[in-house]
Amino acid sequence: MTSTVPASLTRTAEDAALQAVLLDMDGTLVDTEGFWWDAEVEVFAELGHRLDEAWRDVVVGGPMTRSAGYLIDVTGADIGLGELTVLLNDRFEQRIGRGVPLMPGAERLLAELVRHEIPTALVSASHRRIIDRVLDSVGRHHFSLTVAGDEVSRTKPHPEPYLTAASGFGAVPERCAVIEDTATGVAAAEAAGCRVVAVPSVAPIAPASGRVVVRSLEEVDLAFLRGLVTGTR
Repeated sequence: MTSTVPASLTRTAEDAALQAVLLDMDGTLVDTEGFWWDAEVEVFAELGHRLDEAWRDVVVGGPMTRSAGYLIDVTGADIGLGELTVLLNDRFEQRIGRGVPLMPGAERLLAELVRHEIPTALVSASHRRIIDRVLDSVGRHHFSLTVAGDEVSRTKPHPEPYLTAASGFGAVPERCAVIEDTATGVAAAEAAGCRVVAVPSVAPIAPASGRVVVRSLEEVDLAFLRGLVTGTR
């Protein structure tokens, strides 16, 4: 975890209800879920295996160890999990080195959160090396804290990443708004006790108590997130 904030924050009365905004990265802020799948397809092709498109919904949003392990199991590829993880990260890093496209509405939302001094964290199952490359494109100044998948003992769908982020801000999870694009990420955030905005990228996500589903970040602004936390949305 990297942080530029103290353990607790002084919040104005206006922002007392919404204490922090915690955002997923791949498929939520940046349009990279397809990059991961393309990297997996390419690496497995070089290993002599063709990935079935139906497997994409299984591996999306999960930690690298789960996704890579699943693909090894279903293909029978003769490669170890550690070696495959390195190959996938290397291939993905090559792709994002050519530029990272932001999701519609992401730039506006991040700018609004900075302008209103809302504590904002990036919480991803991706490894630190990948997050740092993406931050070069998205802008590190948008985030006071970042949590990578290889910096926690249990990553999504376990709640630890979001509990870690909330704790880093000295925030109560129930007063944190999380934005996620996959069922795995939503499960992690809800298990942590956070309020969730789901913006599905690859597979559909159903609305539920404490969760709002939208089509795009263009539907989300600070007033929306405050309403989510206070229960007025």
